[in-house]
Amino acid sequence: MSSAKTRLRRDGFTFKQFFVAHDRCAMKVGTDGILLGAWSPVAGVTRILDIGAGSGLVALMLAQRTGDSVTIDAVELDGDAAGQAQENVMESPWSARINVHSAEIQTWVKTCPLRYDLIVSNPPYYEKGVDCATPQREQARYTTSLDHSALLACATECITEEGFFCVVLPESTGNVFTQKALEMGWHLRLRTDISDTESRLPHRVLLAFSPAAGECFCDRLVIRGPDQRYSEGYTGLTQDFYLFM
Repeated sequence: MSSAKTRLRRDGFTFKQFFVAHDRCAMKVGTDGILLGAWSPVAGVTRILDIGAGSGLVALMLAQRTGDSVTIDAVELDGDAAGQAQENVMESPWSARINVHSAEIQTWVKTCPLRYDLIVSNPPYYEKGVDCATPQREQARYTTSLDHSALLACATECITEEGFFCVVLPESTGNVFTQKALEMGWHLRLRTDISDTESRLPHRVLLAFSPAAGECFCDRLVIRGPDQRYSEGYTGLTQDFYLFM
C-alpha cells in the first residue's frame, strides 16, 4: 500500500463496502450521519437529494442501500468538503450513481428541474454563538448559512408529492423544527427518538416529513445496552455498515 493510501486510511473511516476520508471536512464522520443514512426510508425511491453532503457519508450509505437504477445528487456548500466527497465517491462502488455538486443549495434548487423521492439532510442546528476554530466548521455547525426555514423551503421546491424529507437533529431542536415544518404544510410521518442508554432521555431525533398526509409512526432507539455494547436495535440498523458488526 502506498504512503498516500496509508495516509488516506488514517484520515477517515472504513465501512464494510466503502471508505470515507474526512480530513478536509469541517464535520467528521459521526453517529448522526450514520443514523440518518441507515434509517431513512428507501423503498421505491428512484432519485435522492442529500443537502449539505459533507464528506459524502450519507449519500454513500444510501447508494449501498439502493439498486443500480437509483441516482443521488449530493450538494455541499464548502468547496474542500465537496472535493473530498467527490474523491470518496470515485473510490466507491457507486461512482456512476452519485453526483457531487459544490453549490449553495438555495441557488442550486432554482436551476434543478428534477423532483426527488427522498431528500436527506444532517443540517446545521446551532444558533450563532461562540466562534468556531474555522469558518468552515462554523458554516457546518451554525444555521447562519442555512436556517431551518430556508432548508424546509428548499426541500419543498424539489420533493415529489409522496416523497420523504429526512433530518437528524438534537431532540429539543427537532421539536422546534417539526413545528416549523407543520406550519409550512409538511406532515410528520416518521419519528425515532435516540437515547444513549435505556435510562437516559433522548438526545437526538430522526424525523421524516412528507407533503402527503398520513399516519405518523413513532418509536425509540437505544444505542447501547447495560453492558455498554451496541444494543440489538442499533446493531440491526447499522450492521450492514460497521466493520465490527
